[in-house]
Amino acid sequence: MAQDCAHLDQIRITNTLKHVCEDCIKTGSSWVHLRLCLSCGHVGCCDSSPNMHASKHFRTFHHPLVRSIEPGETWVWCYVDQVVAGEFPD
Repeated sequence: MAQDCAHLDQIRITNTLKHVCEDCIKTGSSWVHLRLCLSCGHVGCCDSSPNMHASKHFRTFHHPLVRSIEPGETWVWCYVDQVVAGEFPD
């Protein structure tokens, strides 16, 4: 599964029932795509979104892995190693 990622052992969350950016909802903002933090379950918006909440969550909490929760996307991204760390099937 990994491509030079040493953080896969930190996966604690595998799915979510939330399909909104939690931080955008609080501020009334919009988002493009959603990312699930695999450490704590936070759902944030992608870097193509105006507020980039998933990346901000990483910089604040240092949770290294997110997965896309967009339909048909199963990839996992490691912020620390800056690689696609693998896939996480639904």
